[in-house]
Amino acid sequence: MGAAHRPGSPGSEGAGLTSLAMLILAAGVVLVVLRAWAGPATGPPAQSGGPRSDSEQGGDPIRGAPRRIVSVVPAVTEMLFAMGAGNRVVGVSSFDTYPPEAAGRARVGALVDPDVERILALRPDLVVTYASQADLVRQMHSAGVATFDYRHGGLDDVAATIRSLGRRLQTTGPAEALAVSIERRVAAVGAAVRGRRRPRALLVFGREPLALRNVYASGGVGFLHDMLAAAGADNVFGDVGRESVQATSEIILARAPEVIVELRYGRTLTRDEVRRERDTWNLLPGVPAVARGRVIVLVGDEFVVPGPRVAAALERLARALHPEAFAAPHR
Repeated sequence: MGAAHRPGSPGSEGAGLTSLAMLILAAGVVLVVLRAWAGPATGPPAQSGGPRSDSEQGGDPIRGAPRRIVSVVPAVTEMLFAMGAGNRVVGVSSFDTYPPEAAGRARVGALVDPDVERILALRPDLVVTYASQADLVRQMHSAGVATFDYRHGGLDDVAATIRSLGRRLQTTGPAEALAVSIERRVAAVGAAVRGRRRPRALLVFGREPLALRNVYASGGVGFLHDMLAAAGADNVFGDVGRESVQATSEIILARAPEVIVELRYGRTLTRDEVRRERDTWNLLPGVPAVARGRVIVLVGDEFVVPGPRVAAALERLARALHPEAFAAPHR
C-alpha cells in the first residue's frame, strides 16, 4: 500500500477522477462513490498492488526520521496517530475526521484538489500521497520534499503499510505492535467463523437514498471483498475481477444473495433513517435476503477506511453475519 522514496524517483500511475469519487478515494478503498449517496458514478479500474520497497521506488531509502508530516490519505493519517506519531502530523486532508485530534491540523485538500501552496507552507519533510497523484508527487520532489506513496490494496495490506510506514518514520516498534494487534484480531474473527456455513452475500457501498438506483457493490477484488470473505461470507460478485460492480435490480435478482450488507458512512444515521433505507430493499421481494429479512445496514467510516480500525470493522461485520459465533456462552 505504501513505500517511501526520495525526490526524483519515478512517479506513480496517474488516474482521471471526478469530484464524485472524493469521499471513498479519500478513504483509499475503491474508485467510485455517489455524492451524498446520490447521482451517477464511474466504476474503477482493477486495484493496484500493495506496498513497494524503497528499492522498487528507486534509490536508497531516505535517511533521517521525518518530523513534519502532511497526509492527504485518511487511512494513513489514522495509522500515524495510532502508532504514536500524531505529534509529527502538521497537515491532513479535507476528509480526515478520525482520530478527533486530527481536526486540529491544517487542511490541505484531498485526492483531486491538493493545495500545493498550503502544503509547502507547512514546511513538511514528508508528504503522504496517493500513488495516483503523480502531479503532486512531482511537485513535492521538485521542491525537495520526500513522499510516501499509498496504494489501496487488500485487507492484508493494512498491516503491511503500517510496517512500511514505521520503517520510514523509524518507529518500527510501535508500528509492529500495532500491525500485530490488528493481525491477531483479524485471525480471531477467522477462527470464530471457521467451519460455519458461508452465506452468499451482496456488499453494497453506494446507492441513491430510498431507491435501488445506482447501486454499487463490491466486486471480487480489493479491501471490501477481503473484508467480506474474512467475516465468513461468499461474495456474490466474487467472480468479477474489479473492485466495484454497478448492480441493476435484474442483476441482483439473478445473483440471489442470501444476505445483503449495506455500508453507510460520512455521517451518522438515525434509527429511523436506517430502518427506511433497509426497508427500501423490500422493492425486491424475490431476492432471498429480502424474503428472509437478512438485510443488514452497518454505519461507520471504519468500514471504508483501511486503517487501524479495520479489525473493529471486521468484528462488527462478522457479528452481523454470524451472530451465533459471538454469542456469550451459557453459564
